[in-house]
Amino acid sequence: MIRWGLVIATYLIVGLMLVLPPVVVLSEALREGIGPAVATLADPDAVSAFRLTLEMTIASVIFNTIFGVLAAWLISKYRFPLRGLLVALIEIPISISPVVAGLVWLLLFGTQGWWGTALERMHIAVAFAPPGILLATIFVTFPYVARTLLPLMEQQGRDVEEAAMLLGASFWQILFYVTLPNARWALLSGILLTTARAMGEFGAVSVVSGHIPGLTETMPLHIETLYNGYQSVAAFTMAALLAIMAMATVWLRSVFEARALRLPEPDVQEGGRA
Repeated sequence: MIRWGLVIATYLIVGLMLVLPPVVVLSEALREGIGPAVATLADPDAVSAFRLTLEMTIASVIFNTIFGVLAAWLISKYRFPLRGLLVALIEIPISISPVVAGLVWLLLFGTQGWWGTALERMHIAVAFAPPGILLATIFVTFPYVARTLLPLMEQQGRDVEEAAMLLGASFWQILFYVTLPNARWALLSGILLTTARAMGEFGAVSVVSGHIPGLTETMPLHIETLYNGYQSVAAFTMAALLAIMAMATVWLRSVFEARALRLPEPDVQEGGRA
């Protein structure tokens, strides 16, 4: 009885907290029919928000993937002073409020910020422009690839890499042909987690973007603008599109994680010979 009670309670909580909100969003988006809902996505501001969200997501994923791989390699393969501090610093974006992060970028790059005046003289816009949005998105998604790869790379040890090095392999050959093939599913999982987080970021981006429709509004910001303007169908349609994109990303991550559990990792000797 206790087991079944826990099962029922779990499903009820999951249904209420996780399933009901997307269903409500989708039903509100289609309240006036699929035609008006789809038509709202052709609005220039909606197209601009969609494009900006994709651009910021792709750029932040590329940056954090490169950094995350190199940081996980360094932390897992070497011992050096203040190593624990480096790990703690990488994890800061998980614990700090995104709004605080946005305020920091505004303090640095805003018109009245530390470097704002100098940048303005050089006609370089960071705050209230796409570069500021990119910095905010990179910050909030900073830890995910590194923290996903780190436990696996630590488990792998250094024996295979050292053997490849003795055989004359360069750093990049070892990274691409030995280390990463053995961590490919963890890497994909971290990339998809970063993607989902970047697409849905609101707090930091809201502070640093200036909320300029058609210029610095990402999809989450555009949803707020539409809802505050009493355009509920358009707001819920954009929200439904964002939710579908996020859920598809999370589903792909679950698929990759399931495959990682089912399939054996590539043979270490084969990775070393490659």
